[in-house]
Amino acid sequence: MPLHIHFSAADLARVTLATEPDPLWEVLLSLHVLQSPAVEPRHERWRAGLTLSPAMRGLFDLAPPRGYSPDFLTPAESAAGLESGLAALRRTPRHRLRTELARLAGRAMPSRWAARLASGDHTALTDLTRGLADYHRTAVEPSWTRIEHHVRDDAAARTRILVSRGTGGLLGSLHPALTWRGDSLELDGDHLARDLRLGGRGLRLLPSFFCHGRPTVLADPALPPVLVFPATTRPAPVTCPATVSGTDAKRLEDLLGPTRAGTLRAVGDGCTTTELGRRAGVTVSVASYHASILRSAGLITTERAGPAVRHRLTRLGADLLGHRFPA
Repeated sequence: MPLHIHFSAADLARVTLATEPDPLWEVLLSLHVLQSPAVEPRHERWRAGLTLSPAMRGLFDLAPPRGYSPDFLTPAESAAGLESGLAALRRTPRHRLRTELARLAGRAMPSRWAARLASGDHTALTDLTRGLADYHRTAVEPSWTRIEHHVRDDAAARTRILVSRGTGGLLGSLHPALTWRGDSLELDGDHLARDLRLGGRGLRLLPSFFCHGRPTVLADPALPPVLVFPATTRPAPVTCPATVSGTDAKRLEDLLGPTRAGTLRAVGDGCTTTELGRRAGVTVSVASYHASILRSAGLITTERAGPAVRHRLTRLGADLLGHRFPA
């Protein structure tokens, strides 16, 4: 049986597309690549000259090439950077370590190190985060610029699909093993056979350089939902207009709603919340509310500027509007 991800209208409105690679997901998936007999040429070139210490190879115990890997290895906080992700990993509750490592032990021979983690040994958790940081520095960081370009190119192509074909078109474009059914996304494969009901939480779409084979999700349905899929090597080129056409403006309003779409357009080259409300023709409180949702969706950023805050388009927000993102 395949995996079925079920969407409500609220979930569709909260689908977000990551435009930057997630460091701990790239770490985990690169560990899979190192142990896989057949990988893509770009992955083969990456691993050909790689030399790992025995301690780094010990990470294989937690990341078998197929099947389950503990969800605590890829906390949602990693989207903000490696240090944020490792800090979140260090805070993993003991009961969660025990539960997830027991699940792993049911599928593979547990190592002595994994047993220490499962017992709640704080030193073992510190050793794990240090080992992941060392592995990232040795194996992933030297290729980070290439990884970033690969993921950004894929995200830009997906964004153009989102604008032209809507959320359903985006979901159906992610991978040949994924099929959009109108209210559910079906992932072909027997190792993920279950139903995942998003329950209004939305879904974070994460293109990944090291993801190979089929897309993947977290095992625990209670965690923030994320779908990780292989970033394409050469995304199909799509011409992006200099301004939003009438047709594209209507599609943007269908996607975000007219007020939120107008708020996104009103951000322009940057503005305060007061300016945003004036430009969008809404009150400051309404502008602040919609800005918070646009920020959560990754379409704008908000930074404090003295007593006020200033909103700016992200690369994804600019792509949705057909604007050139500032270098």
